[in-house]
Amino acid sequence: MATLAPELRSEIIEMAWRDDTPFEAIQLAHGLAEAEVIKLMRQSLKPASFRKWRARVTGRNSKHARRSGIHERAKTGLRSHTSWATL
Repeated sequence: MATLAPELRSEIIEMAWRDDTPFEAIQLAHGLAEAEVIKLMRQSLKPASFRKWRARVTGRNSKHARRSGIHERAKTGLRSHTSWATL
Protein backbone atom coordinates (compact mmCIF):
# COMPACT_ATOMS: atom_id res chain seq x y z
CA MET A 1 0.00 0.00 0.00
CA ALA A 2 1.50 3.28 -1.12
CA THR A 3 1.50 6.39 1.03
CA LEU A 4 -1.91 8.00 0.82
CA ALA A 5 -2.74 11.68 0.94
CA PRO A 6 -4.48 12.62 4.21
CA GLU A 7 -7.74 13.47 2.39
CA LEU A 8 -7.77 10.14 0.58
CA ARG A 9 -6.92 8.24 3.76
CA SER A 10 -9.80 10.00 5.53
CA GLU A 11 -12.23 9.17 2.71
CA ILE A 12 -11.26 5.49 2.74
CA ILE A 13 -11.63 5.31 6.52
CA GLU A 14 -15.04 6.97 6.28
CA MET A 15 -16.15 4.49 3.60
CA ALA A 16 -14.85 1.53 5.64
CA TRP A 17 -16.62 2.76 8.77
CA ARG A 18 -19.98 2.93 6.99
CA ASP A 19 -22.06 -0.23 7.15
CA ASP A 20 -23.60 0.30 3.72
CA THR A 21 -20.31 0.58 1.80
CA PRO A 22 -18.91 -2.84 0.90
CA PHE A 23 -15.19 -3.54 0.61
CA GLU A 24 -15.71 -4.07 -3.13
CA ALA A 25 -16.78 -0.42 -3.51
CA ILE A 26 -13.62 0.73 -1.75
CA GLN A 27 -11.52 -1.48 -4.01
CA LEU A 28 -13.28 -0.18 -7.11
CA ALA A 29 -12.97 3.47 -6.07
CA HIS A 30 -9.47 3.41 -4.56
CA GLY A 31 -7.80 0.14 -5.55
CA LEU A 32 -7.41 -1.16 -1.98
CA ALA A 33 -8.32 -4.78 -1.31
CA GLU A 34 -10.10 -5.77 1.89
CA ALA A 35 -6.82 -6.79 3.59
CA GLU A 36 -5.29 -3.40 2.74
CA VAL A 37 -8.32 -1.57 4.13
CA ILE A 38 -8.04 -3.58 7.35
CA LYS A 39 -4.34 -2.71 7.56
CA LEU A 40 -5.10 0.98 6.98
CA MET A 41 -7.79 0.92 9.68
CA ARG A 42 -5.42 -0.81 12.12
CA GLN A 43 -2.76 1.86 11.49
CA SER A 44 -5.15 4.80 11.62
CA LEU A 45 -7.56 4.06 14.46
CA LYS A 46 -6.98 3.79 18.18
CA PRO A 47 -6.71 0.13 19.25
CA ALA A 48 -10.13 0.10 20.93
CA SER A 49 -11.78 1.76 17.92
CA PHE A 50 -10.15 -0.72 15.56
CA ARG A 51 -11.38 -3.67 17.65
CA LYS A 52 -14.94 -2.28 17.68
CA TRP A 53 -14.88 -1.71 13.92
CA ARG A 54 -13.38 -5.13 13.22
CA ALA A 55 -15.92 -6.89 15.42
CA ARG A 56 -18.73 -5.04 13.66
CA VAL A 57 -17.63 -5.79 10.07
CA THR A 58 -16.38 -9.34 10.55
CA GLY A 59 -18.83 -11.63 8.81
CA ARG A 60 -21.24 -8.80 8.04
CA ASN A 61 -22.90 -9.44 4.70
CA SER A 62 -23.41 -5.74 3.98
CA LYS A 63 -19.63 -5.24 3.87
CA HIS A 64 -19.37 -7.89 1.14
CA ALA A 65 -21.46 -6.98 -1.90
CA ARG A 66 -21.42 -10.43 -3.45
CA ARG A 67 -22.54 -12.15 -0.23
CA SER A 68 -25.40 -9.74 0.43
CA GLY A 69 -26.64 -9.47 -3.14
CA ILE A 70 -26.53 -5.68 -3.05
CA HIS A 71 -24.05 -5.55 -5.92
CA GLU A 72 -27.07 -5.49 -8.20
CA ARG A 73 -28.37 -2.22 -6.76
CA ALA A 74 -27.00 1.13 -7.79
CA LYS A 75 -24.98 2.71 -5.00
CA THR A 76 -22.42 5.47 -4.86
CA GLY A 77 -19.32 5.90 -2.73
CA LEU A 78 -18.68 8.93 -0.57
CA ARG A 79 -17.54 12.08 -2.33
CA SER A 80 -16.02 10.04 -5.16
CA HIS A 81 -19.48 9.20 -6.56
CA THR A 82 -18.08 6.04 -8.11
CA SER A 83 -20.82 3.65 -9.13
CA TRP A 84 -20.26 0.06 -8.16
CA ALA A 85 -23.54 -1.24 -9.50
CA THR A 86 -21.68 -3.28 -12.10
CA LEU A 87 -19.67 -5.40 -9.65
